[in-house]
Amino acid sequence: MSTGAGASGPTIDPTQYANLAAPGRDCGSCTLCCKVYEVPTLSKPAGKWCSHCTPGKGCGIWETRPDHCRSFYCLWMTDAGFAAEWKPERSRFVMTVDPFSRYLNVQVDPGHAKAWRQEPYYTGLKRMAASLLREERLVVVLNGLHATILTANGEVELGVMGPDDRVQLKLRVTPNGPVYDILKNRVPVGIG
Repeated sequence: MSTGAGASGPTIDPTQYANLAAPGRDCGSCTLCCKVYEVPTLSKPAGKWCSHCTPGKGCGIWETRPDHCRSFYCLWMTDAGFAAEWKPERSRFVMTVDPFSRYLNVQVDPGHAKAWRQEPYYTGLKRMAASLLREERLVVVLNGLHATILTANGEVELGVMGPDDRVQLKLRVTPNGPVYDILKNRVPVGIG
């Protein structure tokens, strides 16, 4: 699906993300990406700790880790504008920008599924949603394969997103002005 999920959950495709850390940023003790994403080359499902990861310490196969892991940096790592409380080990979610839709994906730690609803995150994410909508972009909160679209005015539950599902933003003109509808569509087999 266009929100970055694979067949069994979110998949890291590092070639599609910024791969340079912002000056002064490092993972340190943060290892949440080693839990929330699927890593196919390691047969690691989304939402479970990687067998090579020691939470809070790091990777046991650092020198030989897969390219998926080697090239991945979350948005906190690549954008120095995010304060320390947005680091995934504190916020309990990992943010990335989908390379195709340019939607902001918020992949939540399944052990802390409501973390994104806590402050300062909820207000901050709603503010980002308002700003991104002006660019026809969305904030997609993912808990495993379950997607919620966060807008400045509320939430749209999309439910489970399959590999062929896409999120679509559709502009509709009403007597009260323009309105965006958020739709979940299935892409026919053979169309990407």
